[in-house]
Amino acid sequence: MSTTLRHRIEQTFVRLGHLLIRFRWGVVIVLLGLMGGLASGLTKLEMDTSTESFLHENDPSLLAYNTFRDQFGRDELVAVAIEAPDVFDPDFLRKLKELHVDLRDHVPHLDKITSLINARNTRGQGDELIVEDLLQTWPETPQALAEVKARALANPLYRNTTINDDGTVTMIILRTDAYSSIGATDDALAGFVDSPEPAAKRPYLTDAENSEVAKAVLEIVAKYDSPGFSIHTAGTPVVVDALKRAMQTNMGRFTLLSLAIIAASLLLMFRRPSGVILPFVVVLPSLLASLGLMGHLGVKFTIPIQILPSFLLAVGVGGAVHVLAITFDALQRGKSRDEAIVYTLGHSGLAVIMTSLTTAAGLLSFAGSETAPIAALGLFSSFGVMIALANTILLLPALMAILPLKAKAKPKVAARVEAMDRLLIQIADFSVLKPWRILGISAALLIFGFVGLGQLYFSHAPFTWLPADNPARAANDFIDARMKGASALEVVIDTGRENGLYEPAVMAGLERLARDIEPLSHAGQPVGKVLSVADILKETNKALHSNDPAFYTIPEDRALIAQEMFLFENSGSQDLKDFVDSQFSKARFTIKMPWLDAIVVPDLIAIVQAKFAAALPQGVSVEVTGMMEMLGKSAYNTIMSSATSYLIAGVVITLMMVLLIGDLRVGLVAMIPNFSPIVLTLGVMGWVGVPVDMFNILIGSIAIGLVVDDTIHFMHNYRRYHHDTGDVRQAVRLTLTSTGRAMFTTSVVLCLGFLVYGFSVLNNLIAFGLFTAFAILTALLADFFMAPALMSVLHKAHLIPDDSDY
Repeated sequence: MSTTLRHRIEQTFVRLGHLLIRFRWGVVIVLLGLMGGLASGLTKLEMDTSTESFLHENDPSLLAYNTFRDQFGRDELVAVAIEAPDVFDPDFLRKLKELHVDLRDHVPHLDKITSLINARNTRGQGDELIVEDLLQTWPETPQALAEVKARALANPLYRNTTINDDGTVTMIILRTDAYSSIGATDDALAGFVDSPEPAAKRPYLTDAENSEVAKAVLEIVAKYDSPGFSIHTAGTPVVVDALKRAMQTNMGRFTLLSLAIIAASLLLMFRRPSGVILPFVVVLPSLLASLGLMGHLGVKFTIPIQILPSFLLAVGVGGAVHVLAITFDALQRGKSRDEAIVYTLGHSGLAVIMTSLTTAAGLLSFAGSETAPIAALGLFSSFGVMIALANTILLLPALMAILPLKAKAKPKVAARVEAMDRLLIQIADFSVLKPWRILGISAALLIFGFVGLGQLYFSHAPFTWLPADNPARAANDFIDARMKGASALEVVIDTGRENGLYEPAVMAGLERLARDIEPLSHAGQPVGKVLSVADILKETNKALHSNDPAFYTIPEDRALIAQEMFLFENSGSQDLKDFVDSQFSKARFTIKMPWLDAIVVPDLIAIVQAKFAAALPQGVSVEVTGMMEMLGKSAYNTIMSSATSYLIAGVVITLMMVLLIGDLRVGLVAMIPNFSPIVLTLGVMGWVGVPVDMFNILIGSIAIGLVVDDTIHFMHNYRRYHHDTGDVRQAVRLTLTSTGRAMFTTSVVLCLGFLVYGFSVLNNLIAFGLFTAFAILTALLADFFMAPALMSVLHKAHLIPDDSDY
């Protein structure tokens, strides 16, 4: 950017200042009215912590899962594990039945409940096929109880689904409705309406309804939990609800702490009420407008977006701090209120705009993410930054023009300002006169960072975000260890024709897959159980052959398979619909496992797909779906999209820096103090073994958009003072003593704003806050030391000797 163009832009800001002073009341009323209109959308804002929320509505994985749950129902289960010395003790079974009935009768949105009480027991009696509940006839004698126990322990389908290997843990499985109860009445009447239009598709179970399920289950089991009947409640709905409650706790905690930190920092810096109140008038409407816009557009508040409020509070105040610092400084130097406002806009208007644009660019780089919450975070955080910019450039000067701002008594501020200026001058002199020492230390730190980068690893395991002592996580760990998990990878096979499942080769393939997959373990976690229609067929075949275990096999005749499936279907059991469609063309194959880190799920899927390709006949298609698959897809999307985001943010911000400075070489060199803290921060994460997850991976793009702000303020003022004085050291001195205090304050506010996440009840947010704060702190040091050193090396010929040189 040429000096002439820069001058024209600065004069434009001067004219804007005069207009804002003249029409101050109108500006305030119009802007606050617009903010209020946007903020009205807050009443429409909804929360969503479901796994589905991580994917865009048109994502193939989500579309496949929607098709799956339309046919087979949800695969998200509530697992209630009960531990006892002997789960076949008569008193234990009576209490288990009471709990089963209580859950069945009082948990809302319940589709199916399964436990030892009603576990499927298929047997033959003469020529009759009987499918009944395991405890349909209550065992009143020790002999009857022993028979039930033997039958349960001998049934391979009960193992790790209803009971563990040694009979000390049993599990109640609750499956919720696939669809929301909203509109259910209308749907019930829809069949009686003569209309050529198809009925509207019912919405799926909502996040709020999922919370109702979790709350009801937890309240009920709490009444039964006792010594000898120890209950552990987990499963995806419970974990998701725990994350939601943690997020709600975080929201209030983060917002209050951010407000307190910002207020304290502003009070310490400005020592006047207007210095505290005015930034909040700028930033709070920006935050409310951003959240309100989400409500207007129907975008839900998801787990990653919980960082948005405290983030915008910390970031949005930065521009206001710079404007107020220059204005108050001008007042202290004798300018009137209006003169100070006009001078500030002319002096810093361009830099404030450029800093906001670079921050928005860093955030907007997430907008193309294939992970829906990250894309939304990028869009609405960048929108909030731009609203804060508009309020800083337009609303703040108008408000200052209304208030009776005056200079403070000089003795009250002189000593504090002089002490700070002396420190900044010492930093400036050391950085300019000893550049190679600083650059040598910086190079060593960069090497340290690059080596650490090689030790980074990825992770995406939402249940580990909860503290180890959280009841939902502890229960999940218990079920993973004692029942080999309660999550699942779902596979849908499609024969492509009606009654295609009757083919012996298809059924035999499903049986072979069970034998091949059930012994597997992946990433240190064993497969807990494999379930399919082949299990129903085998137990039916056994029952029809006098309960002979030798006939627990797949019949080799197509007609016999069809006949046995028909008999089971007409036995009164509804279990068949859980595994096949009404045309007997599609089947569900469930692989039950402990929770896996989503990063390793794609490898597991590849193994499973290879086994299906080898086991099933030609022409049978296979699709992997379910919660576990979607988690794996969202993790993969996050990694790939973030790599693109880093590249976009780096290139765009570098181009903006070059444009602002107007010199390609200086602009590129000026980016070194910005990229170095990112490399060092990620390197430290690698050295200390902190995984890169869905939150930590945002650090780079967020931090580069933030840390470049101080560099822009530094370079903007340095170029002006270097042009005026022709002396590097004098230019750096003037830069740090004029804008250095504001740079220090905004960086401190940002650091403290991100350190607020250290009070999170979610582990991953703690790491995100700590390392983002570390990046901002190191960036401030880079701007105070590395940037002047680089300018000294670039402009060595413009360094005028001084008697005080050392």
